Amino acid sequence: LGVQLQYAWLPDRRGFVRKTMGAGLCDVIVGLPVGFERARLTAPYYRSSYVWVQRADAGPPPKDFDDPRLARLRIGLQTIGDDMAASPPGFALARHVPGAQVIGFPIAGERPAAQRIVEALAAGELDGAFVWGPQAGYFAKRSPVAMKVVRLAPPPDLPRDQRFEFDIAMGVRRDDPALLQRLQDAVRRHQPEIDAILAEYGVPRVEMRP
Repeated sequence: LGVQLQYAWLPDRRGFVRKTMGAGLCDVIVGLPVGFERARLTAPYYRSSYVWVQRADAGPPPKDFDDPRLARLRIGLQTIGDDMAASPPGFALARHVPGAQVIGFPIAGERPAAQRIVEALAAGELDGAFVWGPQAGYFAKRSPVAMKVVRLAPPPDLPRDQRFEFDIAMGVRRDDPALLQRLQDAVRRHQPEIDAILAEYGVPRVEMRP
C-alpha cells in the first residue's frame, strides 16, 4: 500500500473493536470473520476451522465425535468471553460425548489459550484438544514436542450457529470505503504471497466456498 505500518495492541476481549479502530488507534483489523457487522470487510483471503491437536506420538487421532476413545481422553478446550462459554467443539462434545473429561482454557490470560493448551499437551497434562485452527497450527509447529493437527468434521446435528469453519477477512471502519477498496485490490494482487505466509505459520486451511 506504500504506507508505514504501525501496530495498536489490545487484548482480544469485550470492546476490542470499539477501543481500537473505533477509538482511532488503527485503520485496519486483520483476521475478522466474514459476517462481522461492526466493520466493512474485504473478501475473505482464507478459510479455516477448529482442529484437533495431539502429540504426534499419541497414536491415531479420533475419527469423529462418535469415536469411543474421546470418552477416555483429557480434552482441552478454549473458553470464550466473560461467561467462559464453550467453543463450538465444546457443544459437539456435550452432545456426543457425555461425561467427557474437558479442561477449559480461558481466552483471556497473559499468554494465548492455544499456547497454554499446546504446552499442556507437550507436558502430558492433556491427551488432545480442540483449538481454533490458525492458533493451533502456529503453536503446534513451534512446540518442542512434535504435534499432530487434524480436522474433525463437525457432527451433522450441531446447530448452525455452532460453526467450525469461518472465512477470514480484513476490516476497516464502515465510513472508509476507499481504504477497503485499496486493501481488496492488494489482497487480490498478493494472494499467492498471503498463501505462502499462511503455510509458513502452519495455518490449517479449508477450501473457500463460492
